[in-house]
Amino acid sequence: INHPLDGFERHFLKGNHEDIMMRFLETADGLDGWLMNGARDTMAGYGIEISNIFQPASDPEQLRRTLANALAGPHRAFLENLEFYHTEGGYLFVHAGIQPGVALEQQDDHDLMWVRNAFIESDTDHGWRVVHGHTIRDRPQVRPNRIGIDTGAWHSGVLTAAVIEGGDVRFLQT
Repeated sequence: INHPLDGFERHFLKGNHEDIMMRFLETADGLDGWLMNGARDTMAGYGIEISNIFQPASDPEQLRRTLANALAGPHRAFLENLEFYHTEGGYLFVHAGIQPGVALEQQDDHDLMWVRNAFIESDTDHGWRVVHGHTIRDRPQVRPNRIGIDTGAWHSGVLTAAVIEGGDVRFLQT
């Protein structure tokens, strides 16, 4: 699990949920927002129970310390080393998307994890075909400038992966 299969590379991308979690781990801020975006399930996975997702913990700093202790070691290192994007051939892989008309080197990390409408509604040629998630649709979206693969697995039960070979794109789904 620590190394890719022979002949393969792995690139793990940072998205908005990881962003919220890491901000909380660093400052104990943003707990209410994180509670609305998966904190309860994430913490339960580390043996930390929060009784009601709609009520913030009475002591966010204590909760932050408890989570930090649970994440010590390889899990924390994994989260701290996530990439904001990866380019391969004519494709740009990113969690949410990019700001149209802004060079990749000048993109704001926040936008790479959070942008939605400005990117989704754009027909701009970005210089790459952008492969992204973040914006849920019933089925993958294939456009000349982007490929959206988020089919909302957390509630639909359908996880989608893009298989890109040359110029051909096909999808694998659970």
